[in-house]
Amino acid sequence: MKFDAIDQQAVNTIRMLSVAQIEKANSGHPGLPLGASPMAYVLYRNHLTVTPKDSHWFNRDRFILSAGHGSAMLYSLQHLAGFNVTQDDLKHFRQFGSRTPGHPEYGVVDGVEATTGPLGQGLGMAVGMAMAERHMAARFPKMVDHFTYVLCGDGDLMEGISHEAMGLAGHQALGKLIVLFDSNDVSLDGNKSRAFGENMQQRAEAEGWTYQRVEDGNDLNAIDVAITKAKADVDHPSMIEVRTVIGFGANGAGTNAVHGKPLAKEDFAALKVTLGWHLPDFEVPNAVRQRFAETIGRRGNTAHAAWVAQTQSLRPAESAALARAAANLLPQLPEQPNTLIPEMCSGRDAGKIAMNAFAKVAPEMWGGAADLASSTKTVIDNSPLFTPEHPEGRNIAFGVREFAMGAALNGMALHGGSRVFGSTFLVFSDYLKPAIRLAAMQHLPVTFVFTHDSIAVGEDGPTHEPIEQLTMLRSIPNTVVLRPADGQETAAAWRVALTRQNGPTVIVLTRQDLPQLSVKVPPVNRGAYVVSAVPDGKRQDGILMASGSEVHLAMQAQTELAKSGRFVSVVSMPSFELFAQQSRSYQEMVLPRAVTHRVAIEMASPLSWGRFVGLDGTVVGMETFGASGDPDRVMTHFGFTPQHVADIYLQLDSTVLKRVASQF
Repeated sequence: MKFDAIDQQAVNTIRMLSVAQIEKANSGHPGLPLGASPMAYVLYRNHLTVTPKDSHWFNRDRFILSAGHGSAMLYSLQHLAGFNVTQDDLKHFRQFGSRTPGHPEYGVVDGVEATTGPLGQGLGMAVGMAMAERHMAARFPKMVDHFTYVLCGDGDLMEGISHEAMGLAGHQALGKLIVLFDSNDVSLDGNKSRAFGENMQQRAEAEGWTYQRVEDGNDLNAIDVAITKAKADVDHPSMIEVRTVIGFGANGAGTNAVHGKPLAKEDFAALKVTLGWHLPDFEVPNAVRQRFAETIGRRGNTAHAAWVAQTQSLRPAESAALARAAANLLPQLPEQPNTLIPEMCSGRDAGKIAMNAFAKVAPEMWGGAADLASSTKTVIDNSPLFTPEHPEGRNIAFGVREFAMGAALNGMALHGGSRVFGSTFLVFSDYLKPAIRLAAMQHLPVTFVFTHDSIAVGEDGPTHEPIEQLTMLRSIPNTVVLRPADGQETAAAWRVALTRQNGPTVIVLTRQDLPQLSVKVPPVNRGAYVVSAVPDGKRQDGILMASGSEVHLAMQAQTELAKSGRFVSVVSMPSFELFAQQSRSYQEMVLPRAVTHRVAIEMASPLSWGRFVGLDGTVVGMETFGASGDPDRVMTHFGFTPQHVADIYLQLDSTVLKRVASQF
């Protein structure tokens, strides 16, 4: 397709709108918008199928700016394409409370598909979106058929997650994933060659991608031909390396001087002369607005109207399922499967039973593990692996790629129509913590299942025995962590995870078998409850509280203390976050403020328990790493026995007296 003077004017409009935002804010990254605007314009003009009239249209193309520091360019494009990004929004770029934040934020800026900025994660989420597109197309033939586009930079491809994500995408042959690589040889600190020298063609092809190279990043025709060719190859993901000049047209172009700070006032004026720009800041030529309307606007509106008309011919059941998927809703879930869980059962086995009970009625559920499904038990029965040959498969082999798994799950959730889960050992949650953080920031209902949850792992030793991970996970805003104590709590935890709509849920499960508690329908959704009360007629002396397997230890310690005439209640606390959401009256019923003798028990760092035990209580936890050996021997060594817990409780009296005396 031929391009004309209006198209070149459109490219410069994107550049000047972007730089005007940065100059007015006196903050931002002008280098990427000046260099990458031509490729972004070609994508919007000729290929991207979206419609501002319905920015959440289920069958739209997805475009992810993985190099999120170039957000000013994305906002300029959204404004010109007709999304709800106004001129006033552009003028308030990077200002507190504005709708144009420093890096793209999903749910804040109309049409932005993902929160990006931490480099590499946008690429990882795009892989998940492409996986979801293929899976949804298998569920809804002819109703789902679109592309996922990414614009990334050198920094994205340096990050380790890019290797994981590209390897996964190549193995899955995600032919509708197209990456535009803004290749300018410059990073924040200087020339890319200081730290990075990979041959991107060899790397991409080795990972199962097709590769093209556009030598001149200002050649609109060459960029258009490359994207068209990439779209025609539906058997491989495509990388198009576009050679650009960072900060094109500005003083310092081609160097890191224009990467991440506003231009000097005189340099901004000189840029306008270089680009032949004579309009006031933030003004858009009418011909450019018209070009956007007659290309991306017309294409998107036409495709959207055809899709809506096609939905009218669907059978009622299929129409209802599609509507439910587009709205990210699940069907009515069954009650927790009490009768299916054995009396002695590990958390991971109970998790599999519960997960499959819900998966039977919720076809939206699918997910997998980072090469540990046989250990974490996160396999949906009677379904194949998700592969190019079986896109309907509900089990995903992510491989040993924890971070890419987390990012892909986020992308799958962002795409819509899926309720996804991923699993590994709890100690490896460190590898994907940044993805959990972005799931929470984007309010994505992703379920992360972490098994092998304590020093009870035993023989694998301290490298595989989590200590600090629970505290880390509990510290992430908008994240619910659930550590159930038995099979019934595990089933209830899965129900909580599937009914949450506005953030990730972490389910933490044991490797070892646990007996069932006496509570058949535990109120896990309330975060904590009294699982064993003080006997009738006895005065409550204190409280033992715990999560997971340690609840059983607390109940054994309760029995030991009763022998000494000390009567305590036992509180199971599967979720700090859910308990914090309860009413004051409920919290008082579970943890009466007048009862100050409190001991928390958890085979992990004690840091997160302080607000519950108070100054007069204590925590039986782990202040060191674990050890390799028989699990019972390891737990005994570190003091996780009924007698030791009882002894610690009995020492509270002297400890409290010492604290009181020290105040005088």
